[in-house]
Amino acid sequence: MPGRIPDSDIAAVRERADIADVVGEHVSLRRAGGDSMKGLCPFHEERTPSFHVTPSRGTFHCFGCGAGGDVIEFVRRMDTLGFVEAVEWLAGRYGVTINYEGGGAAPNRRAGERARLTQANSAAEAFYSECLLADDGTGARAFLAERGFDAGVAEHFGCGFAPAGWDRLSKHLLRMGFSDRELMIAGLSSRAQSGSLIDKFRGRLTWPIRSVSGDIVGFGARKLSTDPHDDSPKYLNTSETPLYKKSEVLYGVDLAKREIGRARQVVVVEGYTDVMACHLAGVPTAVATCGTAFGVSHIGILRRLLMDSDEFRGEVIFTFDGDAAGQKAALRAFDDEQRFVAQTFVAVEPAGLDPCELRQQHGDAAVRDLIARREPLVAFALRSTVARYDLETVEGRVQALRAAAPLVAKIKDQAMRPEYARKLAGDLGMEVEAVVGAVRAAGGAAPRVAQTPSRRTDTDRPRADDPALGIEREMLKLAVQQPALCGPFFDVIGTEAYTHPAYAAIRAAIEGAGGTGSATAGPVWVERVRERCGDETGRSVVTELAVERLRSAGPADSRYVREHIARLQERAVDRKVAALKSTLQRINPVDEPERHTKIFGELIALEQYRRGLREQAMGDGLREQAMGDGLREQAMGGEALA
Repeated sequence: MPGRIPDSDIAAVRERADIADVVGEHVSLRRAGGDSMKGLCPFHEERTPSFHVTPSRGTFHCFGCGAGGDVIEFVRRMDTLGFVEAVEWLAGRYGVTINYEGGGAAPNRRAGERARLTQANSAAEAFYSECLLADDGTGARAFLAERGFDAGVAEHFGCGFAPAGWDRLSKHLLRMGFSDRELMIAGLSSRAQSGSLIDKFRGRLTWPIRSVSGDIVGFGARKLSTDPHDDSPKYLNTSETPLYKKSEVLYGVDLAKREIGRARQVVVVEGYTDVMACHLAGVPTAVATCGTAFGVSHIGILRRLLMDSDEFRGEVIFTFDGDAAGQKAALRAFDDEQRFVAQTFVAVEPAGLDPCELRQQHGDAAVRDLIARREPLVAFALRSTVARYDLETVEGRVQALRAAAPLVAKIKDQAMRPEYARKLAGDLGMEVEAVVGAVRAAGGAAPRVAQTPSRRTDTDRPRADDPALGIEREMLKLAVQQPALCGPFFDVIGTEAYTHPAYAAIRAAIEGAGGTGSATAGPVWVERVRERCGDETGRSVVTELAVERLRSAGPADSRYVREHIARLQERAVDRKVAALKSTLQRINPVDEPERHTKIFGELIALEQYRRGLREQAMGDGLREQAMGDGLREQAMGGEALA
C-alpha cells in the first residue's frame, strides 16, 4: 500500500489549484474590492453575501457562519470528502502527480469510493452513448428525432440507450475492473435472486445527471416499450447513492450555470426534453428537477448561482401546465418563493403544451415567447386560487377571500401588497377595506391603500432588516445622519426611487426641510425632517434612521455615498426596464413597427445606462454588505476587504 502524501505534493496541489475556479462552480462570485471576491455562502442560508474568496492567497472565509480554509478544505466540505480524497481529486483535475511515500503514484493508487463511483458513472455514460448509435438504439433515436433532436443534440446532452438485455452494462463494467459492490452502490446494478448482477436501466433512453461541477452522479431514463403488460414506470431515476440525492440535483445545471450567473435568470421546467428544447430554442438558463418536487435544496443551489441577494436580484421563472396539477405545483412554489430575493414568475402555455411540445409544434420562437410572456407567480397563484370558487354568490366570494388573503399577506415585497390587495378586491367585487382587513387577519402586514398621510398606521412601518429595502434605508440614513456628505447628489434622486411608502414619505420630508445640499448634521436637522413627516410612523422611522449604525465598514465617505446613489438609481432603472419589456411584449412589431422600434431603442439606452450605474456601484468603496450585526461589520473591516 502506498504511504502518505508528501507535504511537497500537497503544497503543489494548493499552488496549482485555482480556488476561484473551484468555488465558482458552486457559487457565483463578484468582485468585492482588491483581490476579494464574494458570493452567497454554500454552507449556510443567507440573503446578503458574506462568503469571500481571496485568489491570491488561495483562501475562502464566510463572515456569516465562520467556515474557512484553503481550496482543499472547500472541496472537503462541499463534496463531503476525506482530506486524501480531496487532494487526489484536485491533483487529477490540475495535473499534479502525487508520489506517495513508500512508492506509488496517483494513477496506480486505489481511488476513494466517491471517485470510483464517478468513474463508474462516466463509463456507463460512454456505454449508453455507444448503444444509442448501435442497431439496438433505433427506437431511442426515433424517439429523439420525433421531438426534433438530432444526433448532434443527443451527443451534446449525453443522451444514450440502455439495452434491453438483463446485464449487458454490468458485464461491461465488471470487465473494466469495477467491482459488484461499486456497481450496486452507484445504483447502476442490483443483485438478482440468482446472485448475479442485473442492470438498473433496461430498454430505456438515458440522460446523464451531472452535479454543478460537471461530474456524472446518476441517470434519468425513459421507458420506450409500448407493451401494455409492461407496468414499469415511464421515467426511472438512479436511486439514492453517496453521489446522487434527488433533492439536491438539477438536470442541466452544469450546462446552464454560467448563463444563469450572467443573465441572473433561471427557468425551472419539468422534464429532460423540456431542458433540451429550451436550450436549443435560445433559453439556456433552463434546468429541471429529477423525479421530485422543487424544494429547499434546489433553491439553495439556484440562489448561489444567481447570487440571489439584496444587492443582485434576478428572475426565477417556473413553467407549469395550466391544469389542476400545474396550479397545485405553482401554489407549492409560491410557498417556497419567500426564500428567494429574486422576483418569481410563472410561464404557462394556454394550450397546455410543455416546452418540448411547444417547440415541436410552433418552433423555437414560441418557446422564447412563452418565457417572455411570464407573469408574476403571486398573480398566477391568486388567480388560480380565486378560480376555484363561484364568485356569483356571496358565499363563494367570501370563501375566495379567505383562501386568497393569506397569499397577499405572504408577499415578501411589502410595497407590492397594497396593489395586490386592491386587485383582489376588484376581482372579487368587494370593498378594498374588507380585503385589507382579511389580509391583516391572515397574519401579514396590512397593505396601505391610497389614503391621506394622516390615516397611516404602524402597519406601514418598514422592517429594518428587509433585504429588498436595504439600499433605500441606507441612503436615507446617510441623508439624516450626514446630510453635508450627501449634498446635491442625494437631492437629485426623487421619491420615485423609493419603493416603500414610508421611505418615499421621508424622502419628501427631507426635500421639504430644504434638502441635504443646504443642511448640516445635528439634532436640529433631524427635527426639521421629523416635523415634515405627515404621521407618527414616519417621525418614528426618522428617529430610527438617526441612531442606526451605517453599514459601512469604516467611516462613510463621498465614494460610499455615490455608490449607494448609483445602486438606488440602478434599482429605479430596473423597474423602468421591466416596464418597457412588458410593454414591448404586448406590441406586435408587424402592426406597430414604429412604436416597437421606438420602445426598443429606449430599452437599449436604459440597459446601457444601467450597466454604467452597476459599474459605479460595484466600485472598491462599496461596503454595503448588510452584515446583520456589529461583530460581523467589524470583521468585514479587516483583511478580507483590504
